[in-house]
Amino acid sequence: MVPVVGRLTNRFESVKGVVKALKSFGCFQEPKTFLVLLRIYWRGGMHMYGLALEAFEEMGNCGYTPNTFARNMIMDVLFKLGHADAALTFFRDTRGRNFLTFNFALCNLCKLNKLSSIEDVFRVMVREGFRPNVDTFSSVLNCFCKAGRLAESLQILGLMITLGITPSVTIWSILIDGFCKVGQVGIASELLKKMIKSGHSPNVVTYTSLIDGFCKVGELGIASQILAKMIESGHSPNVVTYTSLIKGYLRSRMFDRAIYISNVMETKGCMPDLIFYNVLIDCLSKFGRYDDALDYFRALTDSNLQPDSYTISSILSTICWSQRFSLYPQLVSGLVVSADLVVYNCLMNYFCKSPFPSHAVDLYNTMLDRGFTPDGFSYVGLLSGLCRAGKIDEAINVYNWLVTNNTAVDAHIHTVIISELIKVGKFHRVIRLFSKAVVEKFPLDVISYTIHRLFKSGRVGDARSLFCLMKEVGIVPNSFTYNVMLAGLCRARKVKDIKWLLRDMVHAGIELDCVAFSTLIGFLLKSEHIQSALHLLTEMLDLGLKPNETTYALLVDHLAKAGEVGGANHPLLKGHVEHNLFIDSTSSDDLPDVAASVG
Repeated sequence: MVPVVGRLTNRFESVKGVVKALKSFGCFQEPKTFLVLLRIYWRGGMHMYGLALEAFEEMGNCGYTPNTFARNMIMDVLFKLGHADAALTFFRDTRGRNFLTFNFALCNLCKLNKLSSIEDVFRVMVREGFRPNVDTFSSVLNCFCKAGRLAESLQILGLMITLGITPSVTIWSILIDGFCKVGQVGIASELLKKMIKSGHSPNVVTYTSLIDGFCKVGELGIASQILAKMIESGHSPNVVTYTSLIKGYLRSRMFDRAIYISNVMETKGCMPDLIFYNVLIDCLSKFGRYDDALDYFRALTDSNLQPDSYTISSILSTICWSQRFSLYPQLVSGLVVSADLVVYNCLMNYFCKSPFPSHAVDLYNTMLDRGFTPDGFSYVGLLSGLCRAGKIDEAINVYNWLVTNNTAVDAHIHTVIISELIKVGKFHRVIRLFSKAVVEKFPLDVISYTIHRLFKSGRVGDARSLFCLMKEVGIVPNSFTYNVMLAGLCRARKVKDIKWLLRDMVHAGIELDCVAFSTLIGFLLKSEHIQSALHLLTEMLDLGLKPNETTYALLVDHLAKAGEVGGANHPLLKGHVEHNLFIDSTSSDDLPDVAASVG
């Protein structure tokens, strides 16, 4: 009836015209007429929702009071048109609400991820005596689990059991997956036991969630045991299952084991998909296994898979990190990939790091010509390309235009222009731009990074001046900024400045953390002040802080050279090693890498 009524409405120009025509043909005007029209318009989809609203309004104009069924349809229409607030108001104003009223509201709210509204509607539903069915519980649980609201998810599970509703396999799987994704594999395991105890057998999705969860927390042995149990239970692992396990081994740098499992997967007849290849290429590249990453990229052709924008992004990163720019033509040329914004941004990033940075600027212009709207990554590529191509004035002009005309500019834009100017030695312009950024109150989480770059370039005085300028304009340094300063001054062996900075930290109420202690101990050892270093180590341990491995190795080395390892200091070191206190992997030498990620 949808196309028939659609043609009638077009012919008579409105719902009111249709009703009038029906009356002229001898059809009595009654509520049922409006309900039928309303139901047809509702079923007609998005292009008829406006007519459904018109039919509802005409029903009221003719003196009829819409019943709950009619109001349910209109509420659903309002939700699907994107008018969630109006739909909720309609819901609250509905008298004589029934199960469908609540069910329509909850299903639509779950699709929109309106968690607070879901909670309110769900509470009212139970209070008014309606029992949600398993599908409704499943939708609500899925919504809360995806949002990481796991405490509420367990409460909903408890309500289900209290109402006498047996959780389905789907519901158990949703809960287990939710807890696995946030790393709470202990609770996920307990839920699995309860699931089995209630008479349900885990499915492939449940097993895969558990394997992924244990891999994320580094429990690869347990993940492998779950895989074995899965196979014993008669379930065949799919490519998603294998991908989760392989990703876990790659993150633990167990590359040979990961590649072995990928080979086993193929021998079992489980063929890799594009996501599988993307994960392997990305992970192997990030850990420096460039040859393996390139081999998997070339294997895409053998598997008849077409690379997507994520694949191109990963392989371009591989080329950049390995500095094998000559591979670009033979790997990427000729590929047919949808030229979306991600691809353009990745190519710009590649050209910025390659010997051809000016190509990034050309690509930016091409992107504009093809109608793409640049985002933050595009602007970063443009600024980097201009600076690295030696077009400093143009880069600064673009930066000034961005901060003046573009409200979407974030702190990373400021970081990039300052970083690029420091790399080419334009320090006076760095200070000028930073001062302007402070005056204009731009988001300035670039300070620590800028200070680090100045130290690395040997501009100790400029770094200190920038630090002082930051305080003068009211930006309070945090512990990270102090650690960057401390690391730079220690590397420059500026003893007076180190003492000044430590006094400033005390005055600001900043306590030394693991990184600061390790930096100072390393500085004292390199300055041959071994006893002072040991005293500081003792103070650090008394505070419950753990030296990093680099500091510990440096300490042992200097004690050995001084012939003191076997003396009074040996029990101190031996005791703490036996109790696994020297575990922290954060080093003051890592500060440059951490600082580079700021912004």
